[in-house]
Amino acid sequence: MSVTTAGALPGGTYDVTVVGAGVVGAAIARELARLPLRVALVEASDDVGDGTSKANTAILHTGFDAVPGSLEARLVREGRRLLTAYAAESGIPVEPLGALLVAWDEEQRAALPGLADKAVRNGYHAARIIPAEEVRAREPRLGPGVTGALDVPGESIICPWTTTLAYATQAVRAGVDLHLGCRVESVASGDPHTLTTTRGALRTRHLVNAAGLYADEIDRFLGHADFTVTPRRGQLIVFDELARDLVRHILLPVPGALGKGVLVSPTVYGNVMLGPTAEDLDDKTDTGSTAEGLALLREKGRRILPALLEEEVTAVYAGLRTATEHEDYAIRAHPAQRYVAVGGIRSTGLTASMAIAAHVVELLADGGLPVAGAREPEPVRMPNLGEAYPRPYRDARMIEADPEYGRIVCHCERVTRGEIRDAFASTIPPASPDGLRRRTRARGGRCQGFHCGAAVRALFEEARR
Repeated sequence: MSVTTAGALPGGTYDVTVVGAGVVGAAIARELARLPLRVALVEASDDVGDGTSKANTAILHTGFDAVPGSLEARLVREGRRLLTAYAAESGIPVEPLGALLVAWDEEQRAALPGLADKAVRNGYHAARIIPAEEVRAREPRLGPGVTGALDVPGESIICPWTTTLAYATQAVRAGVDLHLGCRVESVASGDPHTLTTTRGALRTRHLVNAAGLYADEIDRFLGHADFTVTPRRGQLIVFDELARDLVRHILLPVPGALGKGVLVSPTVYGNVMLGPTAEDLDDKTDTGSTAEGLALLREKGRRILPALLEEEVTAVYAGLRTATEHEDYAIRAHPAQRYVAVGGIRSTGLTASMAIAAHVVELLADGGLPVAGAREPEPVRMPNLGEAYPRPYRDARMIEADPEYGRIVCHCERVTRGEIRDAFASTIPPASPDGLRRRTRARGGRCQGFHCGAAVRALFEEARR
């Protein structure tokens, strides 16, 4: 297994190279790792899941509200089944809370039957319309004016960080070369394709473009203009764990033209999340929060769950979604060129990731990729970051076997020295304190590292030496 972070890339020619190590790219690399091929996963950042994948709404969707008959609808439906099973096997935290799509006026109430019918057309038959009294009984802290809701019991919350890392870890252990800090600057199409990167040239027979926000730019290197990515910023507010008792379900709005709108959702880490906004931008790097965006979220949140606005804010962040001019995923195969573009994968991409991966490998096979001899990769078991499952600081047997699991470094998130040590000893160790946070939750709590930052930084520097 090989993870490289600097220096020249290995020589020779890869059978397949996947550009982009977000949740979709990592899932594709994991699927390719089942085949007896030489595979590379290249990523511009210093870590997997460091772009859009780290800043989404972390919902495992049923696909009830997808466009019926679309590729997205099919892949979300299949992906949910696959990821639910994979999460249970791999230790990825999932909580099946169910969702309430809440109507706040008669116009929204009138839209619920159409949404219920759409769910049925998408193969999801468990959704049902419930009256305002039942909504209020199930969510007593909701604001005034509720007229009803669509109950969607199959919606869940999941850990997006662990999902991406599990895919990439399994891929690397099965023989995929992961090249970090490796931005693709141009592609000369041929047999093989030659990728010019910030770390030198890389040759590959087949190419998968899962570059997220930059997928349209890679597509143009190959001579295509099938889609244009417009970064759609979603700002979110994360409230303290003390707010968790205020809400029991994922609270969804009746969707509008720019997406699903502002929701209130618990997280697997014990927080409550409010957002996202939906702002189309020109800058693919603009992940800054704005006073206007946060004011909008607070206004929406005050209507949905008034008591939430009285709680402490733990963090504010923004993610950029990969919106395109198409309603559906922009997955395009060019068999004669041995190239597949995976573009326009919106927030449902986390749920659909494993199904997208299987679909992409089928498309590669149409372009001549040999797919015989598939085998299941060795299972992985990821460290638990979720509050609904045992954490090391509360596990007497773990602490007895290794006292480092009883030595808390980050008190807000109850992260131990043992967990930090394990992160650095893992297959894909963190390259930054933010990468460590995504693996352990260290510095992710209410003080945002004010108390533990120096200690965490010292452990980080010690491990890097």
